[in-house]
Amino acid sequence: MHWTPRREKFRALLATEICVHPGSVFDPVSARIAQDIGFEVGIFSGSVASLAVLGAPDLILLTLSEFAEQAYRINRAGDLPLLVDADHGYGNALNVKRTVEELETAGVAALTIEDTDLPQPFGTLGTTRVLSIDEGVGKMKAALVGRQDSSLVVAGRTSAASINGLDDAIARGRAYEAAGVDAMFFTGVSTRDDVEAVSGALDIPIFFGGSGSGVLSDRDYLAKRNVRISLQGHHPFMAAVHATHATLMALRDGVPPAEISGKASSEFMKGITRGDDYQRWTRKFLDG
Repeated sequence: MHWTPRREKFRALLATEICVHPGSVFDPVSARIAQDIGFEVGIFSGSVASLAVLGAPDLILLTLSEFAEQAYRINRAGDLPLLVDADHGYGNALNVKRTVEELETAGVAALTIEDTDLPQPFGTLGTTRVLSIDEGVGKMKAALVGRQDSSLVVAGRTSAASINGLDDAIARGRAYEAAGVDAMFFTGVSTRDDVEAVSGALDIPIFFGGSGSGVLSDRDYLAKRNVRISLQGHHPFMAAVHATHATLMALRDGVPPAEISGKASSEFMKGITRGDDYQRWTRKFLDG
């Protein structure tokens, strides 16, 4: 499949003066829903991937191949530009290079590489650490070398604001910008003063992680400060888990299948599975 056009769409978004909330997706159907209702970008996070693929918490148990395979399934279902959380790049700088190669092949439009010390090192339980800035810079440079399609967006990411403070987060952002990343993703930024400080320190586009509440929900304000992506959390997956539990519980309790509420209609399922397309292909290729 030809992935470049969706990457060009993502890059075009970064060149605008708007900020968007990406749709949190986790499989082909959720990605199609996000695309059909008008989301400009999808986001596939490492935490949601761990839940969807392993049924495990976000403890860096997922492998690169498992993550890349699910990203590919999402991407081939439509043409929604997909931003993915590539965590720490699944190892050191050489692993980061490999991570970018695999995720580019899987069709992602953009990816983030973070500088958190992952997976949890022995003897550090209850704490979260970031790598040295020098090691973080090495990872960013390796990510850029791993990129073959120049339209792929490579973003640096740091959670240093909530670990070492905002000044350290900004220093990392500047260092990764100097290394050549296309954008910078920050978590732990929650006030207008924080946003102003980050915005004033960098020239590249900014992404913010979080729940999308407070200042991070004010897209007009953020857009004027070079913020192009502001996450709203990953509620769709949690809602899907709740709906599945409620439906199975109702069936287990004896509710007749015909009386189960909250189901997608047959017409909706036909649309989201592209039923008309498959009917047309069936007639074209199988109706001898």
